[in-house]
Amino acid sequence: MILVIDNYDSFTFNLVQLLAVAGADPQVVRNDAASVDELLARRPDGILISPGPGRPEQAGVCLPLLARRPPLPIFGVCLGHQALGVACGATVGRAPAPRHGKTSRVRHRGEGLFAGLPNPFEATRYHSLVVEEASLPHELEAVAWSEDDGLVMGMRHRELPWWGVQFHPESVLTLAGPRLVSNFLALCRGAAATR
Repeated sequence: MILVIDNYDSFTFNLVQLLAVAGADPQVVRNDAASVDELLARRPDGILISPGPGRPEQAGVCLPLLARRPPLPIFGVCLGHQALGVACGATVGRAPAPRHGKTSRVRHRGEGLFAGLPNPFEATRYHSLVVEEASLPHELEAVAWSEDDGLVMGMRHRELPWWGVQFHPESVLTLAGPRLVSNFLALCRGAAATR
C-alpha cells in the first residue's frame, strides 16, 4: 500500500491515478486528518507527499512525519519535495520567476527515481518557491536540474530512500511521469524485500 498525503491540491488524484495504473494500492489521507503515529501504523510500503498551496511549514503532518525519519521510500512532489528539503535543513526561497503551467527540459543523473528516463526530458512546473541548492545539507543531494534556469528539479537523501521532484510527474506534458512513478514503486518493492 502506498500512502498518499494530500496537501489539499487538485493534482493529488492525478497522482493517485498514476499510482493505480502502475499497479499500486494508493490510500489517500489529508494532511490534517491523522497523526504521525496513525499514518505509520498503517504500515505503508511507501509514502507520496503531494503538491499543495503554501509553504512546507503549512503542510500539516508532513514535517512532523519527516522529522521521525521513517526508513520508508518517500516521494515528495512539488510542495512535498520542498517539505523534504525543509525537514533536512535546506532553505526554500522564491524562485527567480514563477513557473505555473510552464515546461522545462530537466537533465538528471539517471539513477534511482530517474533510471531509464530520457535525458533531458520535458517536465511541467507549477511553483514560485524552490529548494535552494546552495542550502542543501550533506544528507541531501541534487540529482536533477532545469536547463532553462538551473534550479533543482530533483533531489535524494543520501542515507534514506527519500526522493523529491519540484515538477509535476502527473501532468500530461511530463511524458516521463508514468516511468518516474513506476520507478518509485520499484524502490518501494525493493525496500519491502529487505525489511
